[in-house]
Amino acid sequence: KERSLQTLINKNVVPVAAVVIMACNRPDYLQRTVESILKYQKAVASKFPLFISQDGTNGEVKKKALSYTQITFMQHVDLEPVRTERPGENVAYYKIANHYKWALDELFIKHDFRRVIILEDDMEIAPDFFDYFEAAAKLLDTDKSIMAVSSWNDNGQKQFVYDPKALYRSDFFPGLGWMLTKSTWMELSPKWPKFTYWDDWVRLKEVHRDRQFIRPEVCRTYNFGEHGSSMGQFFDQYLKPIKLNDAHIDWNSEDLSYLKEDKFLTKFGKDVASATPVHGSDALLKAHNLDVDVRIQYDNQGDFERIARQFGIFEEWKDGVPRAAYKGVVVFRYKGSRRRIYLVGPDSLRQLGV
Repeated sequence: KERSLQTLINKNVVPVAAVVIMACNRPDYLQRTVESILKYQKAVASKFPLFISQDGTNGEVKKKALSYTQITFMQHVDLEPVRTERPGENVAYYKIANHYKWALDELFIKHDFRRVIILEDDMEIAPDFFDYFEAAAKLLDTDKSIMAVSSWNDNGQKQFVYDPKALYRSDFFPGLGWMLTKSTWMELSPKWPKFTYWDDWVRLKEVHRDRQFIRPEVCRTYNFGEHGSSMGQFFDQYLKPIKLNDAHIDWNSEDLSYLKEDKFLTKFGKDVASATPVHGSDALLKAHNLDVDVRIQYDNQGDFERIARQFGIFEEWKDGVPRAAYKGVVVFRYKGSRRRIYLVGPDSLRQLGV
């Protein structure tokens, strides 16, 4: 089921990470994704060997995948019928979870890669995608409080971002173009879910166990998948307006030590504490009239959702954590400017030590 790796990997170069594109039944999407990746991967091919992992037997997808001679093709065929936990559940998510486990077992266990970057067949990547992950790999190896590095920001829409160099820690797993290590996968693989959304499972506190995720302010992936297993959920509101980075960043000359747990906690805490507090139901209007960073406290999930709705950022929470939050704080730019808005939870300042 798999083309030989021997001719595709330079034995003199230790790969930074294998890159796998998860595919199923969308040959046109797969082509768009692969062409976006190859545009930037050619220069770093030995550092980032490419794989396409197909779930199922769609002939057009397999034909398309095999047409790329520089990519290793893997095929996952599960003949077992899917039994859902509850009637009427979307069978696709069960299949996706099984496919992820199979593909990551293949890459980490069979091929013994140290790190893997997971992409899906409806993504385009930024010009600095590979440099970003190469620089972040060192951080991932040395800071065990980081569970994975993502190229995605849930609040990465054009109106909420400004600085292409800015990176953050987050308690919320972003997914959508992410890298993990073999040691983390060996922990996750035996308990990987069969009957749920795998990404929401990773977001459970019992799974990530207080480890965090690195995310950029400006996304390094763009998700164009309007049609798929999630039926276009959130696409027009949150995915279509995402800003894909187009600025050249020399990541290997950037000092990312500020992202280490103790340094980031201190620096982020000071930034939040120094922002001007804004109170009341007209917080949006007050924030508009101030030309400084502001912080707005929310008291509970319902309160957060009300404020988030006013600004237009993601309202969703998973296991008590808002999307993109760090210590209960969600930060975004105000109307694409330098100014930051901090939505701050009732316990956030204590957690930040300020």
